[in-house]
Amino acid sequence: MSKWLPFLIGWRFYRARQNNGFIGFISFASTAGIALGVAVLIIVLSAMNGFEKELQNRLLGVISHGELVGVNEPIHDWFTIAETAKNIPQITGVAPFVRLQGLVQKPGGFQGIVVNGIDTDYEQQVSSIAQYMNDSAWQSLQGNDNHIVLGRSLLNKLQLKVGDTLAMYTPDANNNRLSAAKSHRFLVSGVYDLGGEIEASQAYVPLKYLSDLLNLGTGVSGVRLQVDNVFNAPGVTRDLGYAQEQYLYLNDWTRSQGHLYQDIQLVRMVMYLVLALVIAVACFNIVSTLVMAVRDKASEIAILMTMGLKRSAIMTIFIMQGGLNGLLGCSLGGAIGVLVALKLSSIAKGVETLLGIQLLDSDIYFIDFLPSQLQMHDVVFVIVLGLVMSLIATVYPAWKATKIAPAAALAGR
Repeated sequence: MSKWLPFLIGWRFYRARQNNGFIGFISFASTAGIALGVAVLIIVLSAMNGFEKELQNRLLGVISHGELVGVNEPIHDWFTIAETAKNIPQITGVAPFVRLQGLVQKPGGFQGIVVNGIDTDYEQQVSSIAQYMNDSAWQSLQGNDNHIVLGRSLLNKLQLKVGDTLAMYTPDANNNRLSAAKSHRFLVSGVYDLGGEIEASQAYVPLKYLSDLLNLGTGVSGVRLQVDNVFNAPGVTRDLGYAQEQYLYLNDWTRSQGHLYQDIQLVRMVMYLVLALVIAVACFNIVSTLVMAVRDKASEIAILMTMGLKRSAIMTIFIMQGGLNGLLGCSLGGAIGVLVALKLSSIAKGVETLLGIQLLDSDIYFIDFLPSQLQMHDVVFVIVLGLVMSLIATVYPAWKATKIAPAAALAGR
């Protein structure tokens, strides 16, 4: 007996089953359910990968991976810290900064703002903020003037435009009364478009100007670090900070933006579990399909047994039928999922245009578009998961087929 005979019979039974209206409908429903679950899981995982990529490339490309900030006084010799950092291979960039917090007036109230004084010669080592503003705005930060570059959303909230004057109020360290607040004026020289909370609260000015304004001399508020692996930032920042004699605050991105990464991972895990259960439910529809197929083919099974076909071959026949359902569903779902994931951003933009809505608001989220990054290992894993579940669902009906008594089945034919 040919070893391929069970597969040939299984294929013939599979084709014959499609001609049975009710069994064919159940078979179609299980296949469609598997395809839908696989496709949606691939799309969701691609979207989560996209969010994670944008978090690392966009948000973590602008904010500090790590910071060393003076506790009771500014850092007067930041070059020493930079020299020490060269001995730590994981650190790829060091830049000084001066930070000032205050309030600016907007229609209907006040808006909190953080002004960062940066040195453009060093800032590009630790931040990609220059990519989100035009050349003239970046060049305005290279002098010693009172130029300020605001985020687009903050500029709109303040109802200002490039060339206007911005008044900023900061508390007087020697006087606790609100009326004693100091006023500083800046010339709006440009804007940057990043999105999210940073764009609505962070501004940039020349480091030398802000340092002179605060009478820091050659001192700076702190030092920013960039590391080769963002997940090593806490340990690297701690190692560098402990090597200094001055008391310093040690900050890293996991304290300020770590919740975003944790939220992405949590959503990924929840959606994975939910959609895996959807695939499982669809796969177990195969059980119903095969149980009915076994009952429908009871006499044919009995004839095959009397002709000498082994029980293991009978199991193979029905496992193959269920496996074909799973293979078809996973193949269709994988193809649909890959195609949609590759065009997810464009599809989301089209939906926004068609319905006149915005899916992601840059004032709330750190991006204003739906990202997607397809990773083939996710596709392979999801398809394999669907196939394994499909094959598991075939075991019980196939085993029941081997328990058919040929004499009883033929007698009741």
